[in-house]
Amino acid sequence: MEKVVSIRDIGKHEGERVELRGWIHTKREKGKIIFIVMRDGSGFIQVVLEQERLKPEQWEQAKDASLESSIVVKGVAKSEPRAPSGYEIHADHFEAFHVTKDWPLGRKEHGIEFLEENRHLWIRSKKQSAILRIRHTIEKAMIEFLNENGFYRFDTPIITTAAAEGTTTLFEVDYHGDKAYLSQSGQLYAEAGALALGKVYTFGPTFRAEKSKTRRHLLEFWMIEPEAAWFEYEDNLQLQEQFVSYIVKKVLEENQEDLAILERPLEPLMKVEPPFPRITYTEAVELLNKNGFDITWGDDLGAPEETFLSNQYEKPVFLTHFPAKIKAFYMQPDPQNPEVVLAADLLAPEGYGEIIGGSERIHDYDLLLQKIREFGLNEEYYQWYLDLRKYGSVPHSGFGIGLERTVAWICKLDHIRETIPFPRMLHKLTP
Repeated sequence: MEKVVSIRDIGKHEGERVELRGWIHTKREKGKIIFIVMRDGSGFIQVVLEQERLKPEQWEQAKDASLESSIVVKGVAKSEPRAPSGYEIHADHFEAFHVTKDWPLGRKEHGIEFLEENRHLWIRSKKQSAILRIRHTIEKAMIEFLNENGFYRFDTPIITTAAAEGTTTLFEVDYHGDKAYLSQSGQLYAEAGALALGKVYTFGPTFRAEKSKTRRHLLEFWMIEPEAAWFEYEDNLQLQEQFVSYIVKKVLEENQEDLAILERPLEPLMKVEPPFPRITYTEAVELLNKNGFDITWGDDLGAPEETFLSNQYEKPVFLTHFPAKIKAFYMQPDPQNPEVVLAADLLAPEGYGEIIGGSERIHDYDLLLQKIREFGLNEEYYQWYLDLRKYGSVPHSGFGIGLERTVAWICKLDHIRETIPFPRMLHKLTP
């Protein structure tokens, strides 16, 4: 009996008779031969159907089957350098499990609005499938790295009463009559985890009610957030360098075919290794103003500024020592200059901007309480968080990396909507 194999693993079965299950991606007829490019989610392969090798009813099924029909083929796997995967199947068995009629995403060009409305079908396309396979590798690499470096996964609430990143971008929910919010970040809870387990990470969906239509913003996205006790500012930056370099290396190792489908140049990715360059916020403001921007010290930097700065470097670059007033309340002030905090954003090269935000956290109870009051936050909601500074407080640091922004950079995409199966954007809730 033939072994059912995936297209991705077809090279391991050269010369063997195998069974493939998947869908018709393209189809071309030439007399008594039909050429099908078949996909199964793991990759693409050419299937050659010759009338003389098939039963009459199978040949008729093959002629009737259209794009995205689900099919089963059997035959011997052969090397063929000219074929999409380097291999092809000369099939002697063909079965159309389901024949698709009027496939809406044919070869013609479609506008983005049409593609968004048909996202559930668009993800089957060659490019979108490649992006989602790379996303999988990135997720897997993130978890592998942290597990191998002694971090414990620590799952945090999605419904909370406290804001981590400011109160203006919260999604409010009714919690049986009480006011609650969808999580902006698992960080505050991860700090509790770090004081219990030493090193932890959270990984889950986060929500920001930003009224933004830029190519870099989603209202729902996934974030992984490591947090470590006894980690100071410099430890945190070094961990980020190792972490990001590991992720890129894994994609280069495991997704060569997908990167080729995306026509993603590899040379920029091959340069991603420690150490990463650094520029302070103050130096960045000076550089921006020299190049036509109008920035006052203390202004927050937006996408145009981040794009310019990240284009100045071939590697990811740390933007460090931000003014305390434009960063979160929990960030540790710089002992040398309390007007700035020991925080850094990591900007991806090639104009992609921020993918990581991180800092050393305030570990002093009195200072944290002072900051909560300065930021006008409700002390009641943060009593448990203040407790972390009352019972065994230590220096600790962490960061959050946006999965979708990382995917956009590594895949070199124009818009973040292609980085997640079903994007949630302003005024876009379906499918």
